[in-house]
Amino acid sequence: MDVTILKKLGLSDKEIKVYLKLLEYGANSVRSLVDLTGLNRGTVYDVLKRLQEMGLVSYYHQETKQKFVAEPADRLSILLLQKEEELKRAKNEINELIPQLKSMRDKSDLKPATKLYEGKRGVRIILEDVLSCLEELDKKEYYVYSAKNSSEDLKKAYPDFTKARIKKKIKVKAISLAQGGKTSGLDERRWLGTDDKSGTFIIIYADKCAFISRDSQGVPVGVIIENKMIYETQKKVFLQLWNFLK
Repeated sequence: MDVTILKKLGLSDKEIKVYLKLLEYGANSVRSLVDLTGLNRGTVYDVLKRLQEMGLVSYYHQETKQKFVAEPADRLSILLLQKEEELKRAKNEINELIPQLKSMRDKSDLKPATKLYEGKRGVRIILEDVLSCLEELDKKEYYVYSAKNSSEDLKKAYPDFTKARIKKKIKVKAISLAQGGKTSGLDERRWLGTDDKSGTFIIIYADKCAFISRDSQGVPVGVIIENKMIYETQKKVFLQLWNFLK
């Protein structure tokens, strides 16, 4: 019998052990439960107190001894309903708290948050962040300075990124530093006309800027700077250049 499901009701291993022994052997004293469970006396007392609070155990006096007895197993259904009600209340409280937490975060937005990512996995995390952030916005569009070498790193890290972007109906404007590159859907591309293939790939999105390049060993590295003012400045510079290149 798999009783680990009882943990989802909030019972610990020791509480499960005592509760099952009471179900199996019926009414028992603390001393008997110590022998049956192998737990020390103090622990058994604490566990019984907790089980009583949960409504799973009650007690009565027989002569000079205190006997503990497990409530019917149907009591677990009532406990489950109580947990469900607690989760509903917690959900409502969290929903009320989220706007306050967002407000706190917005007030600290002048302090740039910088995160470093390394290797193929790190680049993929950045691209996944682009998709998840843009998916939540009304205007699903971001801006890119595309560099050939780093573009290859992005494709290796997330081969299906473009397909996922299109599926989420996210648009992108891209300025290629060098010649090459093509449109794939919901995207526009213009060319700066340089011969630089090793430049940094820059993504401007959702109050963030991501910079993806390679280190001295040729390993992809990326940095995300999260700051609305930096994002707005980079966006303005990009769009001015975009209009100039048309």
